[in-house]
Amino acid sequence: MLETSSHPAKPPKVASTPLPSLAPSGQGHSRPDVITAVQVAPLRRIIPPDLLVVVPKGISSQQLSAIKKLKDVREMISVDGGAIQLRTHTTNVFGVDPSAFRSWTPPGTAAQESIWSALAKNQFVLSNGAQNQLGLQLGSAYQLVGATQPVITLGAAAQLGIPGVDALVSNQTADALGLVHNVAAMINAPGANIGTLMKQVRAVVGGQSQILNLQAPSNQLPIDGGAQAPGRPGTYLELYKQSAAQYCPGLSWTILAAIGQVESGHGENVGPSSAGALGPMQFEPSTWERWGIPGFGDTTANIMNPYDAVPSAARYLCAAGAPGNVSAAIFAYNHASWYVSEVLSLAQQYGQQFG
Repeated sequence: MLETSSHPAKPPKVASTPLPSLAPSGQGHSRPDVITAVQVAPLRRIIPPDLLVVVPKGISSQQLSAIKKLKDVREMISVDGGAIQLRTHTTNVFGVDPSAFRSWTPPGTAAQESIWSALAKNQFVLSNGAQNQLGLQLGSAYQLVGATQPVITLGAAAQLGIPGVDALVSNQTADALGLVHNVAAMINAPGANIGTLMKQVRAVVGGQSQILNLQAPSNQLPIDGGAQAPGRPGTYLELYKQSAAQYCPGLSWTILAAIGQVESGHGENVGPSSAGALGPMQFEPSTWERWGIPGFGDTTANIMNPYDAVPSAARYLCAAGAPGNVSAAIFAYNHASWYVSEVLSLAQQYGQQFG
């Protein structure tokens, strides 16, 4: 719920990015066609984000400048944001420039033109998880309640790859909703000591901020059937390591971790994708029928279960040439040169961060 005169806003869940709520201004309903559409530039590169910084009152221009000057920071992008109301649900929204922000999203999302064209037309985009939860239909218009209450078309659903963020709108729509300017920043710092960098960033933005390591594959795994079975890995980090060792000896676990991040954000967005792929490793069902295996004591292979999906990915990579020809194996997983480059780059960063 949003703050009103009688109902205080609910605090965000711990796992969600803490964005400030917005109070309706009483200006009534507005239509999306009062906002001018913009052109979206073609995708030119992928920038893997290492840190997400959220400051509820906004990050000042001086603070953004100071972050950019930190030793290991290569690139940074700032976004507007806030918690609005969508169908009585509190929804965390980022307001972005679609041409610039697409490079910071998972590669499959960045390459999908329909997502960014929708934003350029001032439609809104939901995360796959939010669309499934809310049951909204693509192409239908919905009221977004912030400082104003525009009725806007849901243009696309996608894997956003940002913990706690449910939706994207354009900067123009963000202005209409009254989102907080520069509420968050995403930072690319390849090769940095992430712990040290987090401390440096916090020294710049202060203690009221939240800083998330977007590269850490340490999310607690969903455990089926209650207590965790003995010997089963308890985190994605351990799952990647054990799966590589057991199901494709010689394959670096960092390759599985990089694929897991690109495909689902380590289980944050399990699909279905626009191509129908499912689960933490985003297998297409037809591929899963051939390569899916039960892992770590399971008796059936479940495409949605990380204990099956990650070992199956290791098995598939081995059959496709790993560990001898890792690049060819990654290309077999997703037939795109940029995907191979992205996975190898992320794998190198995992090796530097986690050994």
